[in-house]
Amino acid sequence: MEDKPTQSRARRSVYILPNLFTTASLFAGFMGLLWAIEGRFDMTAMAILVSCLFDGLDGKVARLTGTSSDFGVQFDSLADLVAFGVTPAIMVYQWQLSRFGRLGILAAFMLVACGALRLARFNVMSGKTITSKKFFIGLPIPAAGCMISLFFMFERYLPDAFAAAVVPRACLILVYTLSFLMVSRVRYASFKEFGLVKAHPFSAMVTAMLLFVVVASEPWLIGFLLFTAYLVSGPIYTFFVLPRRASKLREPLQELS
Repeated sequence: MEDKPTQSRARRSVYILPNLFTTASLFAGFMGLLWAIEGRFDMTAMAILVSCLFDGLDGKVARLTGTSSDFGVQFDSLADLVAFGVTPAIMVYQWQLSRFGRLGILAAFMLVACGALRLARFNVMSGKTITSKKFFIGLPIPAAGCMISLFFMFERYLPDAFAAAVVPRACLILVYTLSFLMVSRVRYASFKEFGLVKAHPFSAMVTAMLLFVVVASEPWLIGFLLFTAYLVSGPIYTFFVLPRRASKLREPLQELS
């Protein structure tokens, strides 16, 4: 039988594990920031995507090991602000927004400020039992950071003349849109509850394998399209699907009255 000091050390090791993933996410974001300053935007985009991978793992590891904590939540938010707020803002400013002068500076700042507000709101709401785990309120900041990275990668698929004419303004519009969506009340799927996967595990496995093959064939193009679909899904669900569901629920009540 293990003595108490050994058990205590093992417990501390497990507790540190999710924070190591958060630290890895922060490091990737920091390296991306350095590369953005140097103008190595391809490396910055990759660093942001790698940071997103580690960011997704730290929460899952914490839940699986039962080591979720207030410290971990706060540390994760600070890491997210750097990796998906500051780093993408510097990248997109250096890449396209600097040509717009003060408007470009404001856009880059809005991305960071709205990201910080989004994280602060999430931390406050996560402690309340009334919040649903199925949805995020507002676009998650990792999705915003990854969207900018994938938009940079997507540019290579566009004709040079078209990209030169359209991409700068598209970047400006995209950054303001992402900033607004982060602080909005638009609902986005969290993918934290996989009821469909549990109900149909074989179908889910086949779908995941097919999706992996499709993404692997053209990762930047498919990744950009998938994140664009996620970006649009929030407003569609919030402004079209939810009102229809609410009206259907009211109809039986009106018949009874």
